[in-house]
Amino acid sequence: MTEQPLSRKPPIEASLGTAGGAGSRPSLGQIGLQQFAPYLINSVSLSWTTSLAAALKAHGLTTTKMRALAVLSIASPVTINELSLYALTEQSTMSRTLDALEEQGFIQRKARPEDLRVRDVHITEPGRAVFARVWPEMYDLLLKLFEGVDNEEYGAFTATLHKVIANIRKHGI
Repeated sequence: MTEQPLSRKPPIEASLGTAGGAGSRPSLGQIGLQQFAPYLINSVSLSWTTSLAAALKAHGLTTTKMRALAVLSIASPVTINELSLYALTEQSTMSRTLDALEEQGFIQRKARPEDLRVRDVHITEPGRAVFARVWPEMYDLLLKLFEGVDNEEYGAFTATLHKVIANIRKHGI
């Protein structure tokens, strides 16, 4: 079978692996990179992260620090495990990130009075203030990212992502 150009839009059944009968799978060339969702997700993620990193640097933050502060700005206190999960960061990386955030005065870790083995992470007022300065830049970047996308399309996009996330959890991907 002839390979198709990157921009060719195959039928949905080809991109989902049902073309050609039971058990057959199209090649990546048949699907095309511009129709291969994991490639597109990585492209968007890389652009977002790269642009955001430049804006964060001026505030003395990294992407991981921003993720932690973002979570803590809406849910504080949380445990280190919870924060790692919500901020999409490995626990070892989060522990080092929290060390740096604590040195900057943006968070505090406190033992729970009822269980001294558990340490809750709290955002401080300086942590809230730095996130409040970063948030407008993040939001402006979000608006640029979705320029030309109407509310209905945005809602459908996020609904689809939620379905994909549910499948990731369901299948342990």
